[in-house]
Amino acid sequence: QVQLVESGGGLVQAGGSLRLSCAASGGTFSSYAMGWFRRRPGKEREFVAAVSRAGGTLSYATSVKGRSTISRDNAKNTVFLQMNSLKVEDTAVYYCAAKSMGVSTTVTSYDYWGQGTQVTVSS
Repeated sequence: QVQLVESGGGLVQAGGSLRLSCAASGGTFSSYAMGWFRRRPGKEREFVAAVSRAGGTLSYATSVKGRSTISRDNAKNTVFLQMNSLKVEDTAVYYCAAKSMGVSTTVTSYDYWGQGTQVTVSS
């Protein structure tokens, strides 16, 4: 059983940056592809970014591509999401998730989820 704990959320002005972290425990971190998802107010949970087990394959939602970077440190069992040029519409609860095998953009393909961290972008 994998436990995931997100951190790094907060309140930031539009145009600012945040770096989210997700620390994993209870499993072999390098055997899991990792993803970031978000739930914006009144919306369904949606894909943001994903990284493969060794970090060689990255995937981004169109809405964040060019503004966000996902990375992982398998030695520290941590995945990161660097978000730049934040917009008001990026306001959401951000979740990290883990799945076996390859990268996926689909919510239902992930097996383990963190509790989420709130990101609020003010205008």
